[in-house]
Amino acid sequence: MINDEISDNMRLHDVLTKEKYVKHLSVDCTIFSVQDARLKVLLLKWQGVEYWSLPGGFVKKDEDLDEAARRILYERTYLDNIFLEQFHTFGKVDRTSLKLSKDFLKARNLTFPDDHWLFERFISAGYCSLVDYTQISVFPRYNNESGQWFDLDKLPKLAFDHKEIVKKGAEYIRKNIDTQIAASNLLPEKFTMNELQSVYEAVLGENFRRNNFQRKILAMNCLERLEKLYDGSANKAPYLYRFRDIH
Repeated sequence: MINDEISDNMRLHDVLTKEKYVKHLSVDCTIFSVQDARLKVLLLKWQGVEYWSLPGGFVKKDEDLDEAARRILYERTYLDNIFLEQFHTFGKVDRTSLKLSKDFLKARNLTFPDDHWLFERFISAGYCSLVDYTQISVFPRYNNESGQWFDLDKLPKLAFDHKEIVKKGAEYIRKNIDTQIAASNLLPEKFTMNELQSVYEAVLGENFRRNNFQRKILAMNCLERLEKLYDGSANKAPYLYRFRDIH
């Protein structure tokens, strides 16, 4: 176990010293899901550090920004082939902290001089996605991280400006809820109108009258109505729907 941790730290050191990254530019991903009828965000935590953080990382000189976001998210969570969108750029002068950056590295027994590029000012491109939380069950071992889903109103202590990033990411998800839900795989391929309404209510944090919701959704012409769902009960069988191709 100790040898594995030393090997992992050496690997991280090599990545930070040998890879060619774009200075002053990073990516942070806000990954949301619905659990227990609540919108939640995925946060990561290194052992030995009290702060939680978003899945993030640095951009290589030979990759596009979108490509970097997909790579970083996969390296930190194993999430792959998801609908990932850039939603905001974060560039406040004091958004990062030298002390906190050093604390993260100290937890991995790594040290760098104060003039290292890691401790310089960073502008971060924020990316977001709405996913099925069951897609994440295992995290990459070498990062020595744990991951957990948190309610947006019960966030733990977050690193840097990640609380602001989560807030703006949630605003974007809610503003673009129609596209996000269609691409999220939160629902089975075929679903009822009630199932769709439950997801909308969880993401937006509000309840809708059934008839009003159905009228609004059908007017968008984003659904294809299929056969009825017969389950043997005495209730009227509801129709099944599926999303039209959003691309």
